[in-house]
Amino acid sequence: MTELLDYAFMQRALLAALLVGIAAPAVGIYLVQRRQAIMGDGIGHVALTGVALGFLLNTNPVWMAVLVASLGAVAMELIRWYGKARGDLALAMLFYGGMAGGVMIINLSPNGSNANLTTYLFGSITTVSNSDVIAIVCLSAFVLAVSLGLRRQLFAVCQDEEFARVTGLPVRVLNLLLAVTAAVTVTVAMRVVGLLLVSALMVIPVAAAQQATRGFATTLFVSMGFGVLVTLSGTATSYYADVPPGASIVVLTIALFIVVTALAAPLARRRARAVARRDGSGTLEEKSEEALKV
Repeated sequence: MTELLDYAFMQRALLAALLVGIAAPAVGIYLVQRRQAIMGDGIGHVALTGVALGFLLNTNPVWMAVLVASLGAVAMELIRWYGKARGDLALAMLFYGGMAGGVMIINLSPNGSNANLTTYLFGSITTVSNSDVIAIVCLSAFVLAVSLGLRRQLFAVCQDEEFARVTGLPVRVLNLLLAVTAAVTVTVAMRVVGLLLVSALMVIPVAAAQQATRGFATTLFVSMGFGVLVTLSGTATSYYADVPPGASIVVLTIALFIVVTALAAPLARRRARAVARRDGSGTLEEKSEEALKV
């Protein structure tokens, strides 16, 4: 395992994997809380246009993707506010328009081709450059500053917007900030798992943590630990097995979810029986349901 660190490209890859493993679930937990788990996938479609514009304008595709994805995320949030019954149709056009726009623009670029998009669609962590690492470090720092520094406010907004508004929180500002942070997370992770798979890394570690923990803060930090575990393991697996890193990370993430779910079910039943014995009132079925809801 230590021989991985002998190669500069693997040092960069492991550092990028570590940062993405921390940042993606840190934002994903809020999307799961709001039942918007698929939002990362939609932002990834829009970010593809930013990548293509980067090649067309001969600028860094990562930073251009950050700009375009952030604008797309803000547009999604505005559609959520004002779209009402037609909002889902507008979002669909935005998602698929972003994908189609990326393919068209990349073919207009003299230095780009569809092959260039492949590394961003499915990830290519072993080709991460020094400039990519700098961008990932800066963007990950922003993501963690928002998701951890404002976790109480963001949790309140995601849990109950009306209650958060009554308590005086700037709900719309926080919603926009969360949307932009999700967009930044997508662009951070696109070099690791790819735009088409990034949503899995944002959501599945959170879902796995929810099976084994109770309480928002505990779930947040456990999901970040799961994220680090699967990204580092997937990167190492891709090196030794010569398989795509993005796919390896997502497959390991799904496997982790299955294992945690299998182990957590007996613990949940044992906890339910303990609650029933301690209370002594009501049926075992009622106490089991109550314990599982906590």
